[in-house]
Amino acid sequence: MRVKLDENLPVQLKRLFEESGHYADTVIDEGMAGAADAEVMAACVAEGRILVTLDMDFADIRSYPPSELPGIVVLCLANQARDRLLELGTALVDALAKSSPSGQLWIVESTRVRIRK
Repeated sequence: MRVKLDENLPVQLKRLFEESGHYADTVIDEGMAGAADAEVMAACVAEGRILVTLDMDFADIRSYPPSELPGIVVLCLANQARDRLLELGTALVDALAKSSPSGQLWIVESTRVRIRK
């Protein structure tokens, strides 16, 4: 799967995704740090990449209709410490082995995944 990691995620997640066979890139690697959300999403659409982010703005289905996009995964944690994000990233990689968020919005919490189509 082609994945773009938002700038608010630890760089170690890129390695985790790549070691699991995904083609991962980051907003920072592409020189888009500080870019507007719409620009980040436009890049995801142009590149056919699923966006993985902590930014809840991407969970607004009126602004980012899932059916029109390669997929959005919003990680939703009260404790956003690097170790917790890496744990959730590992769980996400396992979930991606079973299903794709293509055309969907996934809200990934520590105990569940909510899916909007």
